[in-house]
Amino acid sequence: MIEDNPDDILLTKRALEKIDGSIHVDVCESGLDAMEYLFHSTSGGRPKPDLIVLDLNLPKISGFDVLKKIRSHETTRALPVVVLSSSREESDLRRATEYGANSFIRKPVDFVKFREVADLIARYWLELNETMKA
Repeated sequence: MIEDNPDDILLTKRALEKIDGSIHVDVCESGLDAMEYLFHSTSGGRPKPDLIVLDLNLPKISGFDVLKKIRSHETTRALPVVVLSSSREESDLRRATEYGANSFIRKPVDFVKFREVADLIARYWLELNETMKA
């Protein structure tokens, strides 16, 4: 998960982990942290994530730039990326789609609805969606 809002991180992690207690959620709180995690990790054999939940408005490096890098790199280009953003701009939706986002979801303001959205993301992308194994 690439997100800088602590409340959104907590809600999304809870929803994902509720689906299956074995789900582990790593969080990067800036675009720079995400680039380090995905492309320059010194931890060696860390497995690729099964899903990236990406905010667009990130400190240091924007979510758009992170998405472009994910799609341009051989080891990450096939990873599912769900943009979860508070943006209401049609241009942001268009740009995220052009850069290769698999899905664009606007963050609900309401706590209960946000939890429902996070739950739906987890259920679809981690239970129903079929992906190729590396």
